[in-house]
Amino acid sequence: MASVRFVAIGDSFTEGVGDELPDGTVRGWADLAAQGWADAIGEPIQYANLAIRGKLVQPIVDEQLEPALALKPTHLSFNGGGNDMLRPRTGIERIVDVFDHVLRRCDEEGVQLIVLSGANPSAGLPLGRVVQTRGDRLSHAVEARLRSRPDVTTAYNWFDRELAGGDFWSVDRLHMNARGHHRVAARVLESVGATAPAEWWHLPEIPEIQRLKGTAYYREHVAPWVRRRLTGTSSGDGRAAKFEGGWTKLTPLPERDQASDVPPTA
Repeated sequence: MASVRFVAIGDSFTEGVGDELPDGTVRGWADLAAQGWADAIGEPIQYANLAIRGKLVQPIVDEQLEPALALKPTHLSFNGGGNDMLRPRTGIERIVDVFDHVLRRCDEEGVQLIVLSGANPSAGLPLGRVVQTRGDRLSHAVEARLRSRPDVTTAYNWFDRELAGGDFWSVDRLHMNARGHHRVAARVLESVGATAPAEWWHLPEIPEIQRLKGTAYYREHVAPWVRRRLTGTSSGDGRAAKFEGGWTKLTPLPERDQASDVPPTA
């Protein structure tokens, strides 16, 4: 059995939305970190990713946590609350209470918990100041709640000012592009004591793509989000997790192949 069995749960941040490969599938920081982990330790690891885009924090836990623990992982990563905080009536303390539940279950199962805060998209979003304020509150609350648990592995991204810059975000301004996902993956690897390729922190800029502005941006990205809120639907409805079938074995790549290509339209 592999010495590292890493399962990730969460929403679009963990699924990898924004880091699309040429065949249209999404990759993201969790996939990158898992492969990077195998490369760093020089032995195969087992990896699963149960995250599904659009999920609120409670459904993440209700639908993903126990199936993830049933795999008997050594490490479980958790991030949630990003979709909740876009809803103005959601209480920050209620979100943080869910983190407590995940921590308790990982303690009970003897699983090392890796807690992430999401990256900060507020600079590019409508009502960005509101998102910034709520994100600050949520991130501070999670950090305060976990301060007495130094044994919990943390990879906090919200206050990374460089990551908040536009060069790390996809055209929808809400999800990171390949540069952003690589930077988060590097932080996760560092948090577990592994070494990420140095270039992951500062990948070359992705070739310029057409950024939607004004009414085009609102029509393409904001209007569909509003329609989902009005109809009570989610971008994740009907979607299955990328690794729903269980573990995938990742073997170390040859050193020459460990640098990742960045898709030109990420």
